[in-house]
Amino acid sequence: MLTPTETDVIKACGERGIRAMVAAFYRRVRSDDLIGPMYPDSDWEGAEERLADFLLFRLGASEAYLEKRGHPRLRMRHAPYKIGIAERDRWLKLMSEAMDETEVPPFARAFLDPFFAQVADFMRNTPDE
Repeated sequence: MLTPTETDVIKACGERGIRAMVAAFYRRVRSDDLIGPMYPDSDWEGAEERLADFLLFRLGASEAYLEKRGHPRLRMRHAPYKIGIAERDRWLKLMSEAMDETEVPPFARAFLDPFFAQVADFMRNTPDE
């Protein structure tokens, strides 16, 4: 089997599927005791829109993220929050559950799982405990 690309993922999931996955993720984050408190209660919809727009940009489906926010600068945007191994692992767990719930096809997950793992690890800004 060939390694899936961004184009393959967006073909398999579509914008609607990516947005559904992100919505499922944020339903979990809202009640999560570890990473939920990192999000301001007044901006859940904004956080969901930004992640969906970022993923659609990264998958080559939309330029909306760049038009609204400019360069992603993910580490800089996440710098105010303590992100260690536990936070990374919880983020990945909740995203995996969201992908399961929204039935992201295995072929798309073959791209998304390592992508999310790489990005989540890159966000770490706290030494190993």
